[in-house]
Amino acid sequence: MYKSYSMELAGRTLRVDVGRVAAQANGAALMHYGDTVVLCTATASDKPRDGIDFFPLSVEFEEKMYAVGKIPGGFNKREGKASENSVLTARVIDRPMRPLFPKDYRNDVTLNNLVLSVDPQCRPELVAMIGSALATSISDIPFCGPCAMTQIGMVDGEFVVNPSQEQWDNGDLQLTVASTSEKVIMIEAGANEIKEEKMIEAIYKAHDINQTIIAFINQIVAEVGKEKHAYESCAIPEEMFDAIKEIVPPAEMEEAVFTDVKQVREENIRQITEKLEEAFAENEEWLAVLGEAVYQYQKKTVRKMILKDHKRPDGRAINQIRPLAAEVDLIPRVHGSAMFTRGQTQICTITTLAPLSESQRIDGLDENITGKRYMHHYNFPSYSVGETKPSRGPGRREIGHGALAEKALVPVLPSEEEFPYAIRTVSETFESNGSTSQASICASTMSLMAAGVPIKKPVAGISCGLVTGETDDDYLVLTDIQGLEDFFGDMDFKVAGTHDGITAIQMDIKIHGLTRPIVEEAIARTKEAREYILNEIMTPAIAEPRKQVGEFAPKIISMQIDPQKIGDVVGQRGKTINAIIEETGVKIDISDEGVVSICGLDAAMMDKAAEYVRIITTDFEAGQVFTGKVVSIKEFGAFIEFAPGKEGMVHISKIAKERINRVEDVLTLGDVVKVVCLGKDKMGRISFSIKDVPEEA
Repeated sequence: MYKSYSMELAGRTLRVDVGRVAAQANGAALMHYGDTVVLCTATASDKPRDGIDFFPLSVEFEEKMYAVGKIPGGFNKREGKASENSVLTARVIDRPMRPLFPKDYRNDVTLNNLVLSVDPQCRPELVAMIGSALATSISDIPFCGPCAMTQIGMVDGEFVVNPSQEQWDNGDLQLTVASTSEKVIMIEAGANEIKEEKMIEAIYKAHDINQTIIAFINQIVAEVGKEKHAYESCAIPEEMFDAIKEIVPPAEMEEAVFTDVKQVREENIRQITEKLEEAFAENEEWLAVLGEAVYQYQKKTVRKMILKDHKRPDGRAINQIRPLAAEVDLIPRVHGSAMFTRGQTQICTITTLAPLSESQRIDGLDENITGKRYMHHYNFPSYSVGETKPSRGPGRREIGHGALAEKALVPVLPSEEEFPYAIRTVSETFESNGSTSQASICASTMSLMAAGVPIKKPVAGISCGLVTGETDDDYLVLTDIQGLEDFFGDMDFKVAGTHDGITAIQMDIKIHGLTRPIVEEAIARTKEAREYILNEIMTPAIAEPRKQVGEFAPKIISMQIDPQKIGDVVGQRGKTINAIIEETGVKIDISDEGVVSICGLDAAMMDKAAEYVRIITTDFEAGQVFTGKVVSIKEFGAFIEFAPGKEGMVHISKIAKERINRVEDVLTLGDVVKVVCLGKDKMGRISFSIKDVPEEA
């Protein structure tokens, strides 16, 4: 027997089956929302793995194509590596869940979300988020939850709670908010320039709805929740901290971390660690956890300096931004390039333009999205932090940062009609010391403008940090956090936007939530910093998009034809279009709606191809003059090809003003001649005349 629970959520029924499937998992919930079904499970290992000095949480969001009645594309015909959407969804689930596990817990935990069925009215991502929190809460895994998630969309200026897939894809807001019973714990947003106060309103609308979900989860936990299992704590003994402070007094540790040069700080910490290793040489138990102990000592020192002394490690004021620099056109021959530097964080973004046919094809669970015209890719090589490690392709961090920048920039991109290009930006991290994702947004904006992409407005990004004390009122918000402040602080609150509004938010925290005053202050602080970056740094580097694409970028001529004439342009088995391409060297794409894109580097050849398309798709009328080539000679006349795959006939009587006996006396194969259209003959062929071509032609 299994138990079923339900609640009304945003006009639809959310149902949870507990004990129906996956009984061997520590916790399992079969989630139903409309016809969307997701199996959410939580499992934990019996004990920590040897040598683990962090909490090994793994979150999976498994997209199965059968959920939307499809067979996967490709040769293999089964699901392969996780899609970008899968990775991003897993990250959104991970971020609010992770802070709610005990700090001294080191057992492996896996949260798996298997999408079994998709109802376009009920997004599976949302169901998985709620299900992960529920499955963990009812399990025996130590967890300080529950938490809940709500999504807010905006259609025609009105908020929509838990929007349908179509409302989510096409609306002006994509906001996900996770909350505990008291505070907001995670924010993820993409928006079409929404004002700060409107965004705050949406966040707390979601927070209020989350409270009803938490009450629902608590009811289930009270009835079927398991007792939390005991675990081996990895906490550092207090007597060890006391011994460390005797050898390295707090003033010495402050001096070690008080520098804005990462390498200097790391060398100082290395020397301190060496000193402690010598002192504890006889105590193997302490040596085993010395690295963690030094880390915690640094953390406490930095937090005390900031919160109590209002001193930041690099000496900046609390609201001061690191030294900034921006420049464009660093890289020759690419279509656009720009570099943005903020302290020891340096990003170079390269823009590449291509025909729309180069857009990314997407085969996923969202049937509304089959392709992507704008692609933002972010790379984080090991040299950017002074480390050595082979590159294994993009990981979850790279995918997440790339998606955030993409989300921030999409609202300002021109439409396909305005700018018929596929666009790819690649952000290369040259140096990293905090907030590379926001630096990539700034660099990408400038790179797009340098490439001649007519973006509507420039976008800048900045990140705020947080250090909290013992009470909700004891906190300090930091503008433009560097790596150390992110590492040891409580929050990384990233906000990107234009002068007029927010386009993206991503908030990660390490504590059990933020109060509303903190959220409001962080958003206000990022607005102030964003304005400064846009006005003082980015605009002097490049004030507006260039009027034309660069020398090495492909040029595109876009024209509309009657969709019924697409077949004429293509020709039998592609003969006509291939002939145009071969002759002119251009690339031609035709949409189902009849939009023809001609792409190339040689303007004359592009014009020639466009003229051919124009000729082929024009209904022929008497009096039209064409230039064509003699391709066939018969006794009765000659055939003239005036466009690839298009021929007309000149009767022998229409070749010359005087009478001729043989066509060959006047014309030879390959001759280029001007002809005038006489209409169609009895056989339906286009009839031409050479002798009747007007003199002015």
